[in-house]
Amino acid sequence: MAETSTVARPYAKATFELALAKKKLATWSDMLKLAAQVAANEDMQSSILGNPRLSDKEKADAIIDVCGKALDEEGRNLVRTLAQRNRLMALPDIAEQFELLKAQQEKRMDVTIVSAFPLDDKQEDKLASALAKRLNQEISITTQVDSALLGGVILRAGDTVIDGSVRGRLARLRDALSV
Repeated sequence: MAETSTVARPYAKATFELALAKKKLATWSDMLKLAAQVAANEDMQSSILGNPRLSDKEKADAIIDVCGKALDEEGRNLVRTLAQRNRLMALPDIAEQFELLKAQQEKRMDVTIVSAFPLDDKQEDKLASALAKRLNQEISITTQVDSALLGGVILRAGDTVIDGSVRGRLARLRDALSV
C-alpha cells in the first residue's frame, strides 16, 4: 500500500538515524521486526488496532505487552508515538524501510533469483560474485523455482529487475514483432 509506505518513510528514517547514532542497528532491527509481526497479525488488527472503542494508549499497551521485554524503553516510546498519531498499522512498512536503510548502510543487498530449474551451489556462487562485483555490495541470495520461465533466470535486486528468462525474451520478441 503506497499510502502506508509514504507514512512510514519518515518514521523509518528517524528510527534508523537514532539506531545508527547509538550503534544499535541490530537491536532496533529485531525490535521493529517483532513489533511489525505483532501489528500485522490479523487478530491484533481486527480486535485491537481496528477497535474504535480502545484508546491510543490501550492499543500501544497491547503491542508492548505482546512484545514484552524484547522492546526497550525507546522501542516502547516509538510504539506509543505511533499510537498517538494513529500510525500503528504502518509498523510493518516502517520495519521494511528500516531494513532497506540498514542494508544500504552495511553495503548489503538481498537478491531474489527466480529460475526455471533449481540452481546448484556453483551457479549461485557465480551469480552472487558477478552481482557483488557489478553492484559493489555484499549479496545475499534467495532462490525460487518457476517452471513457467522455460529457461534462464530473473534477478530482483532492490528496484532492479533483470529478466534473462526465455519467457521474457519471447515476450520481448512478440512485442517487437507486433509493432
